[in-house]
Amino acid sequence: MNHALRLKLQRKQTLAVLNPLKQADHTIMQDTDLAGPLVFCLAFGGTLMLSGKLSFGYIYGIGVVGCLAMYTLLNLMSMTGVSVGCIISVLGYCLLPMVILSFSAALLSLQGMLGILFTVLAVIWCSASASKLFVSALSMDHQQPLVAYPCALVYGVFALLTVF
Repeated sequence: MNHALRLKLQRKQTLAVLNPLKQADHTIMQDTDLAGPLVFCLAFGGTLMLSGKLSFGYIYGIGVVGCLAMYTLLNLMSMTGVSVGCIISVLGYCLLPMVILSFSAALLSLQGMLGILFTVLAVIWCSASASKLFVSALSMDHQQPLVAYPCALVYGVFALLTVF
């Protein structure tokens, strides 16, 4: 795949994460991209460092466990099966709202009521985006709430890293 087409696909995947209410195109998950998720994981760790938290090991450890758990769960739930690359790509791209939350943690405290509200909204945003992409890529009609719950658990752990 040429470079311009790959950049266009990365832009479509990022925009699908930024707008969780828009219907996702199932073709954007045909090519699993691992560069974008790696960039978002590094950005998440970098913005956590702005708050004085050095958590790269925790980020990758939680990411690996979350990817393996979602891989197992989605292979049990879907008829077609899913690749590990697709899981890593979706969970990594949907980490973008958590990057925004961790950047805001460098500017203001997330320990108060406003911080809790921002954190809950970021977890909902991440899990809604990830479950939307999983459901559209795997043709799992009317199963988004079932997929959103484990996604919220994974992103909730990332949120705990951000807040505390």
